[in-house]
Amino acid sequence: MTDADPTGALAELAERSRDGFPHLLAARERTAAALDDLQRRLQGVARDPDVAVVLFGSWGRHEVTTGSDEDWSVLIDGPRRSGARPGPDDLAGRIGAGERRPAAGGAFAGAASCDELVERVGLDADSNRLLTLRMLLLLESVAPVGADVHARCRDRVLDTYLRDVDAFRPPRFFLNDLIRYWRTIAVDFEGKARADGGTKWVARLAKLRTSRKVLFAGGLLPILLCHLHAAPEIPRFLAAQLRAPATDRLAHAFLRFDAADAGLRALGAYDRWLGLLDDPEARAELESAGREQAETSAAFGEARRLGDELEAGLLTLLFDTPLRSLVREYGVF
Repeated sequence: MTDADPTGALAELAERSRDGFPHLLAARERTAAALDDLQRRLQGVARDPDVAVVLFGSWGRHEVTTGSDEDWSVLIDGPRRSGARPGPDDLAGRIGAGERRPAAGGAFAGAASCDELVERVGLDADSNRLLTLRMLLLLESVAPVGADVHARCRDRVLDTYLRDVDAFRPPRFFLNDLIRYWRTIAVDFEGKARADGGTKWVARLAKLRTSRKVLFAGGLLPILLCHLHAAPEIPRFLAAQLRAPATDRLAHAFLRFDAADAGLRALGAYDRWLGLLDDPEARAELESAGREQAETSAAFGEARRLGDELEAGLLTLLFDTPLRSLVREYGVF
């Protein structure tokens, strides 16, 4: 871990704990093995030099569990075009099949153009799908195929947000879109519940309280830390931060601001959440319970408690350390 690169910060914080973070660290090993397996499954698929296959969510966070979905997209470094290889049909049966299939009608299992991601930020041309892909590309994504294309597209999107960035200030353009995405997740949670009658309300709320908060905080903290850097340093700083898993970024911030106890509380709770999610019975209970079963679900009760612990630790970091002045100045208005 360095001032700019938070890689290894989770392991460093774990050394201060009696138990460490066994589920998070095991998930990193599981993710690496699963990516190796997926690369083998995708061998032989024809690929254009400007195309990548990108995975999001738990894969990008390095938190794959036994029941993780394979939320993926074909990413083209350029304008959208027909006939790009691999296309979604080329990947059928190799990725995102069966129970790992992405949700129908969502942002995944299709093709995305990097040109659209950088040219349609805001205004009527933007959409939930583009916002989702843009944020997840930066915050939690990995490419089992076409890592060079993936890296170029991440840099292009980041450059879009950092054009004309001011020295020693958080980049407001990026910050505002991140906050917009976090609020969109929260609004869409209710929209999905109304659309499907709340059949997956418990699982969605449990993830909103845990994994989605790590997603948001894992972007918010590096952006706030840009106030320590001159304008030419900010792109390099953010690129290094965002290449690391979100839990490394969080651990890095807790250590930097002498809030290790709060970090152990927050990431310890998140570690136990990951263990709960990796328990087949608990995961099945979360995914099968509707809103009416929430109060009687032991798994959801535990997930809610862990989410509260995670949030308490994050609030301590944001409001009981020198970060509070930045949150006050940039986080509301």
